[in-house]
Amino acid sequence: MAAGDGGDEVRVLQNLRGKIYDAKHLVPNKMRDFFCTINLDQEEVFRTQVVEKSLSPYFGEEFYFEIPRTFQWLSFYIYDKSVLQKDLRIGKVSIKKEDLCNYTGKENWFMLQPVDSNSEVQGKVHLELKLNELITDNGSVCQQLVVHIKECHGLPLINGQNCDPYATVSLVGPSRNDQKKTKVKKKTSNPQFNEKFYFEVTRSSSYTKKSQFQVEEEDIEKLEVRVDLWNNGNLVQDIFLGEIKVPVKVLRNESFQAWYLLQPRENGNKSSKSDDLGSLRLNICYTEDCVLPSEYYTSLRNLLLKSSDVQPISASAAYILSEVCRDKYDAVLPLVRLLLHHHKLVPFVAAVAELDLKDTQEANTVFRGNSLATRCVDEMMKIVGKHYLKVTLKPVIDEICESPKPCEIDPIKLREGDNVEINMENLRYYVDKVFREIVRSSISCPTLMCDVFYSLRHLAAKRFPHDPHVQYSAVSSFVFLRFFAVAVVSPHTFHLRPHHPDAQTSRTLTLISKAIQTLGSWGSLTKSKLSSFKETFMCEFFKTFQEEKFTESVKKFLDDVSSTESKEPSGLSEPVHLKEGEMYKRAQGRTRIGKKNFKKRWFCLTSREFTYHKQQDKEPIFTIPIKNILAVEKLDESSFNKKNMFQVLHGEKPLYIQANNCVEASEWIEALCRVTRCNQKRLSFYHPSAFLNGNWLCCKATTENTVGCARCTADVPADTQIEIDGDRETERIYSLFTINMSKLQKLEEACGSIAVYQGPRKEPDDYSNFTIEDSVATFHTLKQIIDIVEKLNESHEKYRKKRSSSAKYGSEENPIVGKVS
Repeated sequence: MAAGDGGDEVRVLQNLRGKIYDAKHLVPNKMRDFFCTINLDQEEVFRTQVVEKSLSPYFGEEFYFEIPRTFQWLSFYIYDKSVLQKDLRIGKVSIKKEDLCNYTGKENWFMLQPVDSNSEVQGKVHLELKLNELITDNGSVCQQLVVHIKECHGLPLINGQNCDPYATVSLVGPSRNDQKKTKVKKKTSNPQFNEKFYFEVTRSSSYTKKSQFQVEEEDIEKLEVRVDLWNNGNLVQDIFLGEIKVPVKVLRNESFQAWYLLQPRENGNKSSKSDDLGSLRLNICYTEDCVLPSEYYTSLRNLLLKSSDVQPISASAAYILSEVCRDKYDAVLPLVRLLLHHHKLVPFVAAVAELDLKDTQEANTVFRGNSLATRCVDEMMKIVGKHYLKVTLKPVIDEICESPKPCEIDPIKLREGDNVEINMENLRYYVDKVFREIVRSSISCPTLMCDVFYSLRHLAAKRFPHDPHVQYSAVSSFVFLRFFAVAVVSPHTFHLRPHHPDAQTSRTLTLISKAIQTLGSWGSLTKSKLSSFKETFMCEFFKTFQEEKFTESVKKFLDDVSSTESKEPSGLSEPVHLKEGEMYKRAQGRTRIGKKNFKKRWFCLTSREFTYHKQQDKEPIFTIPIKNILAVEKLDESSFNKKNMFQVLHGEKPLYIQANNCVEASEWIEALCRVTRCNQKRLSFYHPSAFLNGNWLCCKATTENTVGCARCTADVPADTQIEIDGDRETERIYSLFTINMSKLQKLEEACGSIAVYQGPRKEPDDYSNFTIEDSVATFHTLKQIIDIVEKLNESHEKYRKKRSSSAKYGSEENPIVGKVS
């Protein structure tokens, strides 16, 4: 099995991507500062930049992340930013997990709903219900309802801390409301209650004993069990955490147990007028992939990997995938990652770029559209160019963000007291510095990017042999316009900065990005080009640049990055920067009062070492060489009553770390596991809980150096720079083929029709948008795809049946998650 592929077990993996566009008509009806968050249930996992002084803020931020846990609701919250007080939640868009498929890949306006504490729920509760027949002392028969509340899982944090939950259990009917209460469990999101409550179910006066126990429909219809979860507020008001309702009629005379998802209160804030709160425009794409063992994907994987060898390329499986998907990006993301993983990307990009160039009529428009070729190159640069961007741009971006100088040169946007000449000098200083760093960076350009640029350059020159500049514009349209300029304007997206820059800095970065696009566009500094600027102030700015000097620098840089010669110097020892961010770590030593606490630190991971610092860009105060890391594993929440914790095991005591949310914790664990996978002394066993008060909480062993009681998690791919799960990407491609099966069949019919009749195409509307250069070759590939997809359908159906047979479900009114008996 190739490195990066999955193991022998079936894995269910989730990811979420999309874009937060803008909001409109927000309340309060005055100019305010707004930002938007993404929450899995009540856990924030993403936050946009703050848009200042607006009623209709445009965020324009894309998101993409793996979802490492189960969830019930995906929510988007709009906040009114406050300097002195707590940020105010204006409204929300909440979508049930089951309904996300209705919005996938579509741009939608959503009406904001009111934020009400009675509707903010997450988690699940495990119940067992039983209806017993009892004979009383006087010989009469009554029924006894037994409610066994076992445990809860995934309750929300309250003010950033684990809650103090308890449950009320009620039997509710038209004329009764018997309520009982569990004990309060301290500081936990996964309380173990294990308490039983008994309720007498009375009979109507008309009841007569029957030979066989049977519950009367007229009585049972009116009763329901209600379980409410609360956070104990001690001196303040208790907070509602969620409820479930189960009709007693479902019990009959048998025991019933299941995991129930907590639901919001039905009477939550109904008086609020949601249409007065405004609306939010979103594009959401949620996928859930059931990844089978690697051998199931052999046929599909091989068919995709030989795409670059198929003649013509439009008859290949990879190209057909992009044709049938409504949004090419859906196909590009898994396709590029799979081909990259198996070292097949460069020939494929060359083949689709050549097809792209056939339809290009003018040399000055090469690779300017959103074709399959340009999107593949864009995605490739994002994946393999992360480190290249950091070593090239991060120092200068840090300088701009941390010591900003006024750079506004638009007369309309100048603030009172601004001097446009000084601002122009400041902007020129920044542009010169960024440009200088870029044109000197060719030695750091990844070899794969150079190979792709080399192919594009020569294909463009071949297509337009009489244009001496096209070979350069073919490369500059990617490396300047789609790579460096985009990273400058959005440094947080490319992990060049940990947080969103403020509004003034964002404006400065936008102006610098525009300048870099212009300087990198071959021949754009000529007078005829400058006169085409929409903004006259930018035209005036560029008149200060010497065309020949910058043109020569760009030409030399493009020559270097589109050469097939290796750019990496021998003996390269610079560590690869992999990940950084702010988290909390448990103190290694004791404080004066003997208590260990958690401190906020800045963590940095490179291919050489894992460090933490008091602040970003400060000297490390603790360093673990990568070669010394023995294991990286999750830490049970019960250890410190904190969520999202993991542990780094090395030669000394374990380093316990708390991430800010589940997505961040998963990403750190994965990154650390990848970079340490080949360490020779990796552990096979570890302790899932901490060593506290003289014993391990997990196994109760009293010796600190006792061998672990749980097996370490399975190995992960070793490639530290390109983190790709080949089976996951192949499963995603299979899902796309499955979704678009009707288009595949129409395309197959079209190819058959063309091949048989050799005449005018019949019913052209069905396939006029498809590229069919060779109907016989395309038909052959389509038949292979359809056959492979049908076989994979059978394998997935077998797994689904096996999974459903081991799960027990609650009532329709009370959705649950599966419970394995």
